[in-house]
Amino acid sequence: MASVLTITLNPTIDVFGEAAEVRPTHKVRLKDTSFEPGGGGINVARIISTLGGEVEALALSGWEMGDFLGRLLKDEGIAYHPIPMEGETRVALMVHDQSTGLEYRFLPEGPEVHAREIDACAEAILHKKEGFVVASGSLPRGAPVDSYVRFARAAGVNRLPFVLDSSGDALKAALAHGGIFLVKPSQSELESYAGHQLDAGGIETTARAIIARGQARMVAVTLGADGAVLATPDRLLRLPAIQVDVRSTVGAGDSFLGAMVWALSEGWQIEQAFLLGMAAGAAATGNPGTSLCRKEDVFGLFEKAGGKAPPSRA
Repeated sequence: MASVLTITLNPTIDVFGEAAEVRPTHKVRLKDTSFEPGGGGINVARIISTLGGEVEALALSGWEMGDFLGRLLKDEGIAYHPIPMEGETRVALMVHDQSTGLEYRFLPEGPEVHAREIDACAEAILHKKEGFVVASGSLPRGAPVDSYVRFARAAGVNRLPFVLDSSGDALKAALAHGGIFLVKPSQSELESYAGHQLDAGGIETTARAIIARGQARMVAVTLGADGAVLATPDRLLRLPAIQVDVRSTVGAGDSFLGAMVWALSEGWQIEQAFLLGMAAGAAATGNPGTSLCRKEDVFGLFEKAGGKAPPSRA
């Protein structure tokens, strides 16, 4: 059985292309077009697979694009567990304008999801008997606000660590329920949860309060160019961003989470797992478009930053 099960409620087919120039009303012809599976949990699964972990990607799947998503994951050697939904899986478009160096991202909101489809996902979690469960992404239209609470409860039946990366009311509901192993908000997501802007001290205080209330065992807050903060019951770690030439920020947070979860599932110490997450996030920003990162880049940056992986795992 895969060591990690990821859940994606609003997956995408990510289309990326290069354009000489993006201009209104004109046909913008794309070259070097690629198609990749996307969405929070799927990106997490792709990173875990890249690092050599066993992972299964559970996702809501609709019609032809849902089948295409499955084929793309199969091509990457990732086990796919589709949960049928009424709507069509969405297609996202990213265009790199070579004349300006700017990226344009077009992301449909996706189909409406029903409670019965969320319940089917929760039922599937009950069949997992070991390893981690990771839910990543915002809730799609129509999904009950307590969707991630249902998943946390399902994971808890077999005492599986539940990891969450979400935002808004879904994040608030899940934290109110509590019992989360690791929650990974960005700074803006943590500020939305807190209801006000947070400076460095406020970020640390808010993260510690989440742990003190028993809502999560660990809180990892990604801060973009300012690095990241990790709070646990007995320590608070802050790491600076690993410097790379940034080509795209797409998937950096998912890469961070995927690498950290993989390392924890392999038995790494928390400090080293946190640093590997930082390395994966940095490696993802060094690639264009929707490409995530390569294993050699992740471990190269990890070692450059002073990381020491268990000898049998690197």
